[in-house]
Amino acid sequence: MPGTVYATVQDILAMGRSLTAAEMETADALLPQASAMLRVEARQYGKDIDAMIADPITGEDFAIIVKSVVCQSVIRALDVSEASESSNVSSAQETMGSYTYSYHYLNAGSSLYFLRNEITELGLNNQTYGALELY
Repeated sequence: MPGTVYATVQDILAMGRSLTAAEMETADALLPQASAMLRVEARQYGKDIDAMIADPITGEDFAIIVKSVVCQSVIRALDVSEASESSNVSSAQETMGSYTYSYHYLNAGSSLYFLRNEITELGLNNQTYGALELY
């Protein structure tokens, strides 16, 4: 049974990202996956995204943040598909002798992922601290 999809292709367009027809189809397929991944990620922290959105006090604002996080994840995956040789490279190494080229891409597999700060914005990984007495 599929869950709620937290964003639409129109939301991505509203964020200022123009999409080709092929990217629209890809985004339409990725949005339900990103939404499901976010639900699973929240469950790992003992949270229920749908219940947090349904909260009568903070739910409306929380829904906007969830939509933004899902859109950003899909945009990152789409950006890799149109990447040129120099875009999305986290580090590059070129050597003249022996012709060595080495590029490390940010998201080489075009996979969906959430950044640590996005998970924090959603309030999923609140930091905790404690002490342990050794004796």
